[in-house]
Amino acid sequence: MKRKWWHGKTAYQIYPKSFCDSNGDGIGDLRGVIGKLDYLQELGVEIVWLSPVYCSPLADQGYDISDYYNIDPRFGTMADMDELIAEGKRRGISIVMDLVVNHCSDEHEWFRKACEDPDGYYGQFFYIRDWHEGEKLPCNWRSYFGGPCWDLLPGHTDKIYFHAFHKKQPDLNWENPELRREVYKMINWWLDKGLGGFRIDAIINIKKLLPFQDFPADRDDGLCAIRRMLEKAEGVNVFLREMAEETFRRYDAFSVGEVFDEKTGDLPLIIGDDGYFSSMFDFAEHVLARDPRGWYAWRCPTAEEYKAACFGAQARSAGVGFLSNIIENHDEPRGVSHYLPEGEHSETAKKMLGGLNFMLRGLPFLYQGQEIGMENTVFTDIAQVDDINTLDEYRVARRAGLTDAEALAAVAPFSRDNARTPVQWDGGPGAGFTTGTPWLPLNPNYTRINLAEQRGRADSVYHFYRALIALRRSETYAETVVYGETLPYRPEQENLMAYYRKGERTLLVAGNFQKEAQDMPLPGPVKAVLLNNLQELKQEGDLVHLEGFQFLVLEV
Repeated sequence: MKRKWWHGKTAYQIYPKSFCDSNGDGIGDLRGVIGKLDYLQELGVEIVWLSPVYCSPLADQGYDISDYYNIDPRFGTMADMDELIAEGKRRGISIVMDLVVNHCSDEHEWFRKACEDPDGYYGQFFYIRDWHEGEKLPCNWRSYFGGPCWDLLPGHTDKIYFHAFHKKQPDLNWENPELRREVYKMINWWLDKGLGGFRIDAIINIKKLLPFQDFPADRDDGLCAIRRMLEKAEGVNVFLREMAEETFRRYDAFSVGEVFDEKTGDLPLIIGDDGYFSSMFDFAEHVLARDPRGWYAWRCPTAEEYKAACFGAQARSAGVGFLSNIIENHDEPRGVSHYLPEGEHSETAKKMLGGLNFMLRGLPFLYQGQEIGMENTVFTDIAQVDDINTLDEYRVARRAGLTDAEALAAVAPFSRDNARTPVQWDGGPGAGFTTGTPWLPLNPNYTRINLAEQRGRADSVYHFYRALIALRRSETYAETVVYGETLPYRPEQENLMAYYRKGERTLLVAGNFQKEAQDMPLPGPVKAVLLNNLQELKQEGDLVHLEGFQFLVLEV
């Protein structure tokens, strides 16, 4: 593997709207992020990914961009962005922005001009088709947020446009080289400003199966999941290779792809030594226990399922490249609420889950609030939900026959709003996030779970994450933690997730993924205990007695 500047880093995702509000309007902003750079440096973070701060009507919370070259006034100014990049560099922190180029906003100048002249230059930037009421749509694909992928083109009764996501997010036509040139020009404009790189949103979707065609319906709405199309579409690699050559590679920029549904055998092309991206997120654990009928039929994965998914992803990427490892992000529920057994959200358990994920080979990505063990929030009424995806899945659950209360209870554990509640900086009014009214209600547990309380307590979740990051950066163990192999240890032992990291040294990482104690045989003498989320290590001969949710990193 070619050594890259970002390999040994720890990355951190900021959802700006919920991170820190500097002016009391209830919305997090760039000045709030600038004010927390010292905190991020103290934590040990060296790459920060910002979810979108571009101009946007916020139909999908910023993932509907109306101007790629400007900052939305809600978040600040371009001067603030320039200052953030510069101040980050001064602290050794690279700023990474979200790159959303499968679609834009219907308020973007390109789409407005397309509406004015659908057959003209900008009309070719989108997928626009002739259509008359009563006619069959070009395809029966269901958008990610529900309903058909087709809507009437604004100002027209005889033309429709394609959107894989919200109807205010028209898909860009990547088949058009003029569109691609505009995208690359914009990417390079940001990289010229000193940006460290990009997280690339929903990127596999840029290649459509053309001509449009139907697939068998998978729900009673007569539509099929759009992922059926992605299974059949060929040729996305041509676009991804061109984008890498025209942008990222010219700057040695960091890039991490949100990649679902890649083709078998494509991983080396995507994240190999000369891959299209530096890395891609590992979503193997996040798609566990899902059901095509909808969220109401989903469940949380078991410890054994989680372990198998992690080890499968590690085996798939071994010798190929670095995955970016996560337990949560802005599109997922809180990891500790999703992966730990129900009711088992002790700090011991939170440290175990975080440690098991962090120590895998790849780039560890923390999501804001993860480092203090933030949990899913509480919903008592669907009116409290902001997320458009949750609202659609609630309607799906109601159509499936669930009552209002049952539908809310079914979708709440998977709502994207769970990770979007404001960061809990302290236990005072506004949780230290704002002096005003937060745009999304605070998680009621903020008086109990917050940074101020944990910062002053050496055995807190916060200080445990600092220790994990310090181990990754340590002179003695960094080579092994960053580049060592991941080899499962005793995978057959139920609710024990244990693995070696083998390189210059041999580390054994182990977590007891249950509240009941269990014994783990040791493979040999313990040279050093590098991390332990409990005060004691109970060892008798070649057996270690693991208490409930105990986590260890041992040099053996």
